[in-house]
Amino acid sequence: MSVDAKKVKHLRDKTGAGMMDCKKALVESSGDMEKAVDYLRKTGITKAEKKSARIAKEGLIYSYIHQGNRLGVLLDIGCETDFVAKTEGFKDIAHNISMQIAATNPIAIRREDVDPELTDREKSIYHEQAKSSGKPEEIIDKIVEGKLNKFFQDNCLLEQTFIKDSEKNIQDLINEIIVTLGENISVNRFTRFAIGEDT
Repeated sequence: MSVDAKKVKHLRDKTGAGMMDCKKALVESSGDMEKAVDYLRKTGITKAEKKSARIAKEGLIYSYIHQGNRLGVLLDIGCETDFVAKTEGFKDIAHNISMQIAATNPIAIRREDVDPELTDREKSIYHEQAKSSGKPEEIIDKIVEGKLNKFFQDNCLLEQTFIKDSEKNIQDLINEIIVTLGENISVNRFTRFAIGEDT
């Protein structure tokens, strides 16, 4: 099937994916724009996963100061080349992630980084809550697991819902930019400063 060049351009503007990827997505989805976006997202995750094994040795330290100068974030974000580190796309993702950190104050980048003592304490609280509410023993573990997953989604940066788009989390956002820029992107560390709060 032949695809209208305007549609290809529109899809590219909308998603940031390459022209050939956009054309293929429209062919695969019979010209349906929403299905083409879904197709790109699905294939993009696969591409992003392949790239995530590559070393992100370049990057930048990005600083974000929130309006009013009472809240700030320093973010260490990596990519593979100095060239990509200087692109607008890379700076945009650094800005969006810094805003996310400012707004949500995550305790870790990923769930594996959370202090095991804190995880155990949360588990213990959820277990006692379920037990005291009279839930049967056989479903308590499932309840605890569900609440713990919710705790990680709320408090671990990569699992948090993106503040500008509730349809995606921060890892989805990073996967999209990995596909667009063609390089692995990694959040290495961050520090959030707020007037009157302990660091």
